[in-house]
Amino acid sequence: RTIDGKAWTKVNADCGSTSFVVPDLVSGQEYFFRVRAENRFGVGPPAETIQRTTARDPIHPPDPPIKLKIGLVTKNTVSLTWKPPKNDGGAPVTHYNVECLRWDRTGEVKETWKQCNRRDVEETKFTVEDLVEGGEYEFRVKAVNIAGPSRPSATVGPLVVKDQTCPPSIELKEFMEVEEGTDIKIVAKIKGVPFPTLTWLKASPKKPDDKTPVVYDQHVNKIVGEDTCTLLIQQSRRSDTGLYTITAVNDLGTASKEMRLNVLGRPGPPVGPIKFESILADKMTISWLPPLDDGGSKITNYVIEKKEANRKTWVPVTNEPKECLFTVPKLMEGHEYVFRIMAQNKYGIGEPLDSEPETARNLFTVPGPCDKPTVSSITRDSMTVNWEEPEHDGGSPITGYWLERKETSGKRWTRVNRDPIKPMTLGVSYKVTGLIEGSEYQFRVSAINAAGVGPPSMPSDPAIARDPIAPPGPPVPKVTDWTKSSVDLEWTPPLKDGGSRVTGYIVEYKEEGKEDWERVGGELSQHLGTKFVVAGLKEGCFYKFRVRAVNAAGIGEPGEVTDIIEMKDRIVAPDINLDASVRDRIVVHAGGVIRIIAYVSGKPPPTVTWSRDDHALPEEAKIEETAISSSMVIKNCKRSHQGIYTLLAKNDGGERKKNIIVDVLDVPGPVGMPFLTENLTSDSCKLTWFSPEDDGGSPITNYIIEKRDSDHRAWTPVSCTVTRQNATVQGLTEGKAYFFRIAAENIIGMGPFTETTKEIVIRDPITVPDRPEDLEVKAVTKNSVTLTWNPPKYNGGADITMYVLESRLIGKDKF
Repeated sequence: RTIDGKAWTKVNADCGSTSFVVPDLVSGQEYFFRVRAENRFGVGPPAETIQRTTARDPIHPPDPPIKLKIGLVTKNTVSLTWKPPKNDGGAPVTHYNVECLRWDRTGEVKETWKQCNRRDVEETKFTVEDLVEGGEYEFRVKAVNIAGPSRPSATVGPLVVKDQTCPPSIELKEFMEVEEGTDIKIVAKIKGVPFPTLTWLKASPKKPDDKTPVVYDQHVNKIVGEDTCTLLIQQSRRSDTGLYTITAVNDLGTASKEMRLNVLGRPGPPVGPIKFESILADKMTISWLPPLDDGGSKITNYVIEKKEANRKTWVPVTNEPKECLFTVPKLMEGHEYVFRIMAQNKYGIGEPLDSEPETARNLFTVPGPCDKPTVSSITRDSMTVNWEEPEHDGGSPITGYWLERKETSGKRWTRVNRDPIKPMTLGVSYKVTGLIEGSEYQFRVSAINAAGVGPPSMPSDPAIARDPIAPPGPPVPKVTDWTKSSVDLEWTPPLKDGGSRVTGYIVEYKEEGKEDWERVGGELSQHLGTKFVVAGLKEGCFYKFRVRAVNAAGIGEPGEVTDIIEMKDRIVAPDINLDASVRDRIVVHAGGVIRIIAYVSGKPPPTVTWSRDDHALPEEAKIEETAISSSMVIKNCKRSHQGIYTLLAKNDGGERKKNIIVDVLDVPGPVGMPFLTENLTSDSCKLTWFSPEDDGGSPITNYIIEKRDSDHRAWTPVSCTVTRQNATVQGLTEGKAYFFRIAAENIIGMGPFTETTKEIVIRDPITVPDRPEDLEVKAVTKNSVTLTWNPPKYNGGADITMYVLESRLIGKDKF
């Protein structure tokens, strides 16, 4: 039974010996035990343990400390550092003892190991003082817990105690980049004995050799520590960008290190002046140069604003330009405008550059007329019109052309193009479509510049819309299949139909070694489609094939099959192509459908077999076959259905294999046992568990913990954001007994709960009391001794229930 319980719990059903291991105890809990003997007449009275027993792992001294190192050495001190032991022996390390051993100049030990610290050393560092200058010493450290001191660490030394000297050295990162306004700490690690004198220098990025001392003020300050020198820059500015150099000097030498600092911020103003590349009545084109300072970040765009010269309010124009050129639209003729431009990067908008006032007005006239256009490439519904640019452009570049047409029998000109036709380097041409076959047309063209549309040209010579006709070009045939007596042909229509629709095709063949081509179906036969089967050929013979297209103008040039075909049954090795819905890897949620569709081809038709992980398919798998495909389907799939599914196709031409990886995702399995409780307090306990053996195919993202009182059935959530395999449950009630259950969760959902098998009672941990104090002998007789003592200062968290007295005879070892 537990010390605070009254009911006894039977531990075993049967025990034939006088020893027994009691399982399923709670770590840190205190227990009493009793044993009763049994014979054929019944069970005897119990024998009960007098002292309480705490269930815990045995405690022993810790392992030795590790990585003992020597730091600073002077003429009578040595600084030591070390790491805690890997194993604390089951109890926390309370302190460390540092020991030293002095050697004689002859190399012999002058003294034994002695403790150097007068008080307990609680940190993992210590400075040994009062050493003899010039003496040669070794050092070691022991860790101590409640079970006693550890074995000593590995020793360091022998070391001659004297003042150290070493030249300066510096550790400093080479580059730092921050945003403007950020406080900057440039930290340099300094070594050197004696400690060196430190100086900071700064140079401009454009003049790295021109270094000047850093001026210290409220903005920039230097802070020197025990082994560091920090340059502190508060509220950094773009002007702080530069190459910083720290120099360390002592009696043994000099060391320097450089670091490049880049402070990023808004760009500076663009470089002016703003130039007016073009001025019109309703728009102006302006240009500028990029800013000299881009703020340390790429210029993303420019912000342009405008205002009338006699007004104060700026109006946004655009923030889209990425280049240094923009046409400002929607201006009012005769009004005077001022423009300003600001560069922008990812840190903000820079200072503006203002232009001089400029008036919106036209500076040129409309262009002159073009020469008479010409017409070419005439068909039944289209013509191509060609012309040259006008001799006079009106003082402004030609930006486009309007093209007009009319039938020669009519009087009204109709515009052909919706948008202006762009000018070209050598003349301009435009294909006019939608004409009426047999009608006669004329065309004229007008040039456009910034001032408007010029006068039209002279009309072109009349031209009639009609097609020129010629025999069609050659088709492009190929052999798609063959047997021992037939060949399957297929062809694409000719690229050029000669201006007339193709009405049919002529298929011809000849046997190898002969000169004459034979027309399939007789001298007058034609075939309408683009596929044909040539039958009745001789087995074992070799043949060539060709196809001609026919239109109203006659028979076109032949298109010939390049290969010579031997008449025999065709063997094609198997080929497997997965359906577009299938990839080399399929991910399916549990309960879904695994469906793999593959298209299988080959001659003769291949035999198809399916397997999974080189074994037979699961019983739930169904195979569906068609003339061209084979499908494997598993409905309501499970995690056990995942694996590598293999489709194997075989025929006389060979075999082909295709692997498809199938992953089935599900909720995780139950978390693993056992559940361990530790760090039990009056209002909390720590739970530890093992991750599920099956994570459901997706990483565990969370653990959900619930609790319930032992006298209730309802579960209450404790936490739903636990990512490790342990958690401390807070907010429990002292003295109450609880059950806990835990479930793992992944992206699919939450797995089943695993419940603790025993209730956990919430209370502060109880330890053994301290030793009694002030033990005295009050009276002695020939066969008795009267003793008195005071209670211990600490009762271990529970009332003292009894005292145990022990004695031993002088000269004996045991009490």
